[in-house]
Amino acid sequence: MSENHLQCRECKKEYESTFKYICDECFGPLDVKYDFTPVNKNTFTDREKTYWRYFELLPIQDKKNIVSIEAGLTPLVKAEKLGKKLGLNNLYIKNDSVNPTFSFKDRPAGVAISKAKEFGLKSVGCASTGNLASATAAHAAKADMPCYIFAPSDIETAKIAQALSYGAEYISVDGTYDEANRIAAQIGDRKGVGIVNINMRSYYVEGSKTLAYEVAEQLDWNVPNHLIVPTGSGAMLNAICKGFEELQTVSLLDDLSSMHMHCAQPHGCAPIVDAFDKNSDKVIPVERPETVAKSLAIGDPGDGRYVLKRLKQYNGIAKETNDKE
Repeated sequence: MSENHLQCRECKKEYESTFKYICDECFGPLDVKYDFTPVNKNTFTDREKTYWRYFELLPIQDKKNIVSIEAGLTPLVKAEKLGKKLGLNNLYIKNDSVNPTFSFKDRPAGVAISKAKEFGLKSVGCASTGNLASATAAHAAKADMPCYIFAPSDIETAKIAQALSYGAEYISVDGTYDEANRIAAQIGDRKGVGIVNINMRSYYVEGSKTLAYEVAEQLDWNVPNHLIVPTGSGAMLNAICKGFEELQTVSLLDDLSSMHMHCAQPHGCAPIVDAFDKNSDKVIPVERPETVAKSLAIGDPGDGRYVLKRLKQYNGIAKETNDKE
């Protein structure tokens, strides 16, 4: 078990690991930092086929608090035909659609709800464009915790139906995801509800970094040359970078200098791409996202400016794609 604490991403002030997500001094976001126990490649041999195989690198202190629905260790598929068409000999696609609720959101939701249980919170919830609603509701059901889903009223019926099937309560917001997010934040802070992607966000993003752990292990502990990450809030891209950096910290990876991180957003909701194209460090929100990719329709990406920093750090680019593509 590794010891962990919180550290402000901006001013670096440190806090104990607690139900907290904003720095008291500068209002910056808080990240989980670790004093890792020694691990090596053999540490993870013959372990369970889920992302909890990396327990030593995650923020849960007691294994009895783990809320698992057997997510993770999803296939890294070599896309030979597509690679040949694009002139790439080693093109891989990480297929998180085979997770229990059919998206990567099972990763951050599972870690956040496990930490909510460890903190002794009585209820959880999320603001969602669809996939996170299902993942949060499924884990809440497993943990036997009430769950509240804040989502735009125009969310796809199939996505909210899946969440409701797990017993969650749906709070319909007549507006965008960003408006649902603001309402969830207010209620979460006022009522002490663990909103996984808001007041539990410091721990929530720790689940997303397991994508980096798995890809590295599936590539026999090698670093990919290029990673293309679909980007909404920007939290996943930032977390994947953190994951690779932590693997380097514990000596499971060597040099990260050959890694290039790229951001992909949909046309109609690409504020990070717009900022990148203008060589600006300021992300201008999109008030009314218009895209078929509802899960990426986040007009005001909370981690947008940190994504821009990561693209510079890892020599990446940002591009948008239209609905037809």
